[in-house]
Amino acid sequence: MTTRATSRSTRAALALTAIAGSAALATLPLATASAAPGDGLAVQYRTSASGATADQSEPWLKVRNTGTTAVALNQVKIRYYFKADSPTAAYRFACSWAVKGCSAVTGTFGTLANPTATADRYLEIGFTSAAGSLAPGADTGDMQLRFHRSDWQTLNQSDDYSFQGAPASYADWSKVTAQLAGTTVWGTAPAGNEPTTPPTTPPTTPPTGSGEVLFDDFSYTSHTDPALASHGWNVRSNSGGPGVPGATWDPSKVTFVDQSGNTVMNLETSSAGTGSTTTHTEVLTKATKFKNGTYAARVKFSDAPKYGPDGDRVVQTFFTINDLKAPMADDYAEYDFEYLPNGGWGEPANILYTTSWETYNPDPWQAVNQHSESRTSFAGWHDLVVTIDNSKITYYVDGAVLGTHDAAYLPERPMSINFNQWLIDLNGLTSTTPRAYDQQVDYVLHVKDQVLTPAQVATKLAALRAAGTTFVDEVPAS
Repeated sequence: MTTRATSRSTRAALALTAIAGSAALATLPLATASAAPGDGLAVQYRTSASGATADQSEPWLKVRNTGTTAVALNQVKIRYYFKADSPTAAYRFACSWAVKGCSAVTGTFGTLANPTATADRYLEIGFTSAAGSLAPGADTGDMQLRFHRSDWQTLNQSDDYSFQGAPASYADWSKVTAQLAGTTVWGTAPAGNEPTTPPTTPPTTPPTGSGEVLFDDFSYTSHTDPALASHGWNVRSNSGGPGVPGATWDPSKVTFVDQSGNTVMNLETSSAGTGSTTTHTEVLTKATKFKNGTYAARVKFSDAPKYGPDGDRVVQTFFTINDLKAPMADDYAEYDFEYLPNGGWGEPANILYTTSWETYNPDPWQAVNQHSESRTSFAGWHDLVVTIDNSKITYYVDGAVLGTHDAAYLPERPMSINFNQWLIDLNGLTSTTPRAYDQQVDYVLHVKDQVLTPAQVATKLAALRAAGTTFVDEVPAS
């Protein structure tokens, strides 16, 4: 994109350099239903890292259904509470082995609203639908989980609320909490931090703010459709980063396809294993006029190529950005959804990042950002929302929070709105067999200076489409 320096391809350091804030993560989507009266869970705990200090913490867990009805595991959330070693420490989750399969187990980190002497963070364990359900009396079996500091410094477990070094075999442990369908059914959280379900209904009072809207349904015929340019979009053709050196940004690979009567924008990225055979794609607003408010898009991520071998380190995105005027300039801003279906930046498998940028230095690399992440597949359509007000940045995926970032990362200047798909490098797949990946976009919406819930975004989208609106831009130039 025109606003990113070529050397941004060195953002491999992102996964290792989170020098910002708390790197707080929030939950994956929660069910909105309440637990039934016959439902109940118990959590059992043991650890193979029993020392007061360790290279990594290893909370091994089992979840048991103590109720009288079957429990869908994708409605279960488990929280393990701990004290961060420093306010800026960032952590990484991993699953070593699980009876249900590590691919069915998710792990995210969060920051407690009311820190205590033994807890200011938590690791939240969830399950995908592939984990299935638990019959009454059944348990998940062994889940050998672990987490470590991003910098691999020794961590201190002795002051962690949920840590207990003694048990060599599984036993019930009430200092780990369990939620079922948003209701706490097991354990005791650190004082003042009982897990609660985030609100899913709009507030009774209307949002404040100007409320000017940019909306585009991407109902175009091709990248050369005159309406695309007249509506303020640029289909990138200029060279440069991020991504593979020598790659081109090919406007012809941005197409508009019909899906059951609805036109969506398709970004194709392809490669045959060399820079000269690699094409990236990007669509961005010409105007840099977007700042506080709500940003939303419906995006289809892909785990597999549409043809050819799989394995490239692909990045599929929705983000806002302005230009870096100088290394470490404090008026830079960028807010990203970045999905890596095959890993990259030090990650071995699929991961979704949400990142709020304060600034960076391209050479030598130094990053000031706060990011959240979820290590699971996000293949398919997803509703992405990010809200920016005067106190925080909040990211949502499919209506659930996937990161709340601090006021230190709020934008000082307006930004553009962007979608792109590109390859970090060619190290993930060395084959010279041609292959191509698709990312699709259904719509984009920005509401200036208003913070909307995902439910309010859905309501506004429905009203625009019911009125037959395919494009509107009321946002004034900055």
